[in-house]
Amino acid sequence: MKIAITGKGGAGKTTLASLLALSWAQSGYKVLAIDADPVASLAGALGFPEPDKIIPLSEMSGLVEERTGAKPGTLGQMFKLNPKVDDLPNKIAYEHNNIKLIVMGGVKTGGSGCVCPASALIKTLIRHIILERNERAIIDMEAGVEHLGRATADAVNWMIIVVEPGLRSIQTARRIKTLAEQIGIKNIVAIANKIRSPEDQQFILNYLDKIKLIGSISFSESIGRIDRRETVDLEPQIKEELESITDFLENNL
Repeated sequence: MKIAITGKGGAGKTTLASLLALSWAQSGYKVLAIDADPVASLAGALGFPEPDKIIPLSEMSGLVEERTGAKPGTLGQMFKLNPKVDDLPNKIAYEHNNIKLIVMGGVKTGGSGCVCPASALIKTLIRHIILERNERAIIDMEAGVEHLGRATADAVNWMIIVVEPGLRSIQTARRIKTLAEQIGIKNIVAIANKIRSPEDQQFILNYLDKIKLIGSISFSESIGRIDRRETVDLEPQIKEELESITDFLENNL
């Protein structure tokens, strides 16, 4: 199963990505977690020790040059658009609690639409993971579909948009849905997060329009305590909500 998770910054997509990854790893699945958000925080959410010491792929300049034939940061170079990547998931992934993690990192480009060696390597690696690997892959993305393309659209089992009660979050979800549909992603769904009341739930339902809501996660102090490494236990209600979501993902492909 290959899942891409996106949404407005702060909506809780990294939290959801970590909860799904941990749930599946604890169930015995091989899980490959991909942090494709330039503001990388998935390692911490997954409980990896010393997450600040994890080196993003975009900062591995020697590896980028080796695979693409171009030195990062140098303008006007020719480079490979489809570099060799099949060995990278095992070579550069960090592992903790039965979860492998690759942090892609942000790519500074010279302008809109610019393609650089690091971005070419990242996109090729993500395409390889989605199309050719057999782990359960969870991709924590920024608010868009920049790392995906038509070549991978059919192989993404689910595009999950995390929304919170607020118009900006809903508007972002609608834009993401449009972009995802344009590249051919079919299973585009939403999960509501930080739900404090039935009114929050109804607000999201009223404004989501044609995006299917497959589950909700209540606002929970336990999630914050996990993020602060104060506990590893979720409240029973959150566990039930998460189980309902994973059941849907498993049974509706």
